[in-house]
Amino acid sequence: MARIQIKQVRSVIDRPERQKRTMKALGLTKIGAVREVENTAAVAGMVAKVGHLIEVTAL
Repeated sequence: MARIQIKQVRSVIDRPERQKRTMKALGLTKIGAVREVENTAAVAGMVAKVGHLIEVTAL
């Protein structure tokens, strides 16, 4: 399975609770935080929902 790198670039302050929980599920808690995850269907859906808060890089 392919891996992707996700970096948080915007704050979750003043965002809906659902987006805050999605960011936490991705393992992103601070601006500048970087995670490397498998690109599964579930992760792709989460990335699509908070795409305006993150940057995605294919590895």
